Amino acid sequence: MSDFAQSKRVVIKLGTGVLTSGVGQLDARRIHTLCQQVGQLLEHGIEVVLVSSGSIGLGMGKLKLKSRPKDLATLQACASVGQSILINTWQKGFDPLGLNVAQILLTREDLRARHRHNAIFNTIEQLLRRGIIPVVNENDTVSASEIQFGDNDTLSALVASVMHADRLCILSNIPGLMDLKNGNTVIPKVTTITPEIEALAQDTKQTTSVGGMVSKLSAAKIAQRAGCGVTIASGENNQLIEQLMAGESVGTYFPPSEKPVQSHKRWIAILDQVNGKLFVDAGAADAIRSGGKSLLAVGIKKCVGDFVAGDLVSVLDPDNKEIAQGLSRIDHDPLEKIISKGNTSAEVILHYDDLVLL
Repeated sequence: MSDFAQSKRVVIKLGTGVLTSGVGQLDARRIHTLCQQVGQLLEHGIEVVLVSSGSIGLGMGKLKLKSRPKDLATLQACASVGQSILINTWQKGFDPLGLNVAQILLTREDLRARHRHNAIFNTIEQLLRRGIIPVVNENDTVSASEIQFGDNDTLSALVASVMHADRLCILSNIPGLMDLKNGNTVIPKVTTITPEIEALAQDTKQTTSVGGMVSKLSAAKIAQRAGCGVTIASGENNQLIEQLMAGESVGTYFPPSEKPVQSHKRWIAILDQVNGKLFVDAGAADAIRSGGKSLLAVGIKKCVGDFVAGDLVSVLDPDNKEIAQGLSRIDHDPLEKIISKGNTSAEVILHYDDLVLL
């Protein structure tokens, strides 16, 4: 049984399939129900941040497109047209409850820089203090790679991490992670996302959606590492919030990591663009895994990538398994020279304060 009712802050991600009944067709009844459920959480003193998909799908409807465009310019046009419809729909849904929404459009670049990461936290924190419901979406009108490869499952996990949320609810038109080998039943709880669990995931086949269970499991990993529990469930369940508040088992629950990333390191943990790789010996790998240790040059056997001081690099153990990532304190070329000369240097390459275990 999870402790949903004890949450102070919840991020709810809503997929396009939950909000629409077809290409460009909003499901007004569903949105009304969702707004009512969010209102219930607020009445219990639980802050809510919404991560809402749907802008591209709504734009497709307005532009009379029957399938998701493949070219970037048309995708951006759809997002631009659909975003205003989406945010206005949410405001109309909350009007009867006397609640206001705020639109926040983000790209992954906004989360990669520490000062922008902090600005996002401060803005959303201020909105929540004032009782306003932030509605977050990817800024698809200006982001290129995010449209082609990204998804709001990942975005919701990043937002949950940034905002120190207690719970992330990823809602779509599927009831949870399905056990395809045992009667296609919902797996109620997954403590660790193993390769066997990942093998159960299937990509989406929906016309207007991006990502499927694969992206949801990836998002769950991010949130778990930040100390946030995750529930993957059906947004079509009109009693979902009541059931979660009552402690019932609904969907698939992923409990938070027992050793979450420290709050001041979370912005490093969510970075996903690695500029280099450091291959370390067994001693260095053990020291990093044990926690509280910086990576010294003497423990590095090889470095690859064109990185400079301040860039994100990954750390790989002797089995080539990625065990950590952090911000390098040195450029690639000087480090390579140190290694080539026999490497007895005790120079700190990745300081503990800039290092996150994976």
